[in-house]
Amino acid sequence: MKQQSAVWHLLRRNISKAQLAGYAVANLVGLCIVISAIQLYRDVSSVWSAEDSFISRDYLIISKEVGGLGSLLTGKQASFAPDEIKELQDQPWVRRVGQFTASNFGVAASVELGGRGVNTAMFLESIPDEFFDVQPSGWHFNPQQGGAVPVIISKEYLSLYNFGFAASRGLPQISESMIGMVPLRLSVSGNGRQQWLPAKIVGFSSRLNTIAVPEDFMKWANSTFADGQQPEPSRLIIETNSPGDPAISEFMRSHHYEVAGDKVDNGRAAYFLAIITAAVVAVGVIISLLAFFILLLSIYLLLQKNRDKLRQLMMLGYSPEAVSRHYYVTVATINGCVLIGAIVAMLIGKHLWSAPLENIGVESGAPWVAIAVGTAIMLLITAGNILAISRNVRKNFPRP
Repeated sequence: MKQQSAVWHLLRRNISKAQLAGYAVANLVGLCIVISAIQLYRDVSSVWSAEDSFISRDYLIISKEVGGLGSLLTGKQASFAPDEIKELQDQPWVRRVGQFTASNFGVAASVELGGRGVNTAMFLESIPDEFFDVQPSGWHFNPQQGGAVPVIISKEYLSLYNFGFAASRGLPQISESMIGMVPLRLSVSGNGRQQWLPAKIVGFSSRLNTIAVPEDFMKWANSTFADGQQPEPSRLIIETNSPGDPAISEFMRSHHYEVAGDKVDNGRAAYFLAIITAAVVAVGVIISLLAFFILLLSIYLLLQKNRDKLRQLMMLGYSPEAVSRHYYVTVATINGCVLIGAIVAMLIGKHLWSAPLENIGVESGAPWVAIAVGTAIMLLITAGNILAISRNVRKNFPRP
């Protein structure tokens, strides 16, 4: 132990504390930028996605543009042909495509509200279950067993009724929890048949602007009350794997497709956020790499200054590993302090921006991902430092 201390006392005479401090500061700044940018992205990205921030999904509901007199002259509906759906599925930003199946029969609804009956013509649609943002229990229909037809409607429809229709007609306003108890009947007719069916609103969708029923009910009703020919879908729902990708807007524009709502704009904002975060992380990585090379240069210069001393130590029987070990400890200690300092700085920044985010309803995520990334970066840098030191010592100061 005393011999090791004497060796280290001899070697550290030429160590430049200013160079080591410069490396530590530069590496600290770079690592702070990287992990703080990652944490901020995880926190802010929840504005656009309720799912995992790093595996962001989005759903687009598209239809074809209807121009001029529409189908009044041609009689042809704006629908999607199988080859057009196949072209969509082949796009790199598409994860999967679902088709809206429309009711090909007459539909009317009757409801009793406040002792007054309300009747209206309506439409029904169905989509595959995996595209719903709500999964209510009892979402199925068996015509052999009967029972109420489960219905999911858009939340916007309930708002329109409460604050538009009900207010102007003197009808009672209804909450989401109460609307399931409202007696609802559906009249389905066509193909020379007509039947009244009980129905029940079982959920509300923020994603779908439609009146949705289970696919098994739609198949049964179309086969019973329609002519058996299912028209091509007029709307599609797309699950994307890269929301905001400029290729999405370009594709929709070139094919004259319309996207419902402002999903493209929201996705573009999320895409820009990802680009900005990547740019900031790249800057931090560049700073860390520059600090890495600064340290290597300092160590190389130090080894050159101690060249004669190292040769003498090795001639006395010290191995390259014994001589290098002191530099390993120095590098590992500095990098460990840099990592701790960067994590503390990131947590302080997270505390500062959490309050403004919470004011707009955004909950901050756990910092473990950013901490894990920072730890991995410092482990890689430390391993690179140690490898470079070992190779330099063995190359320039071989044992006699």
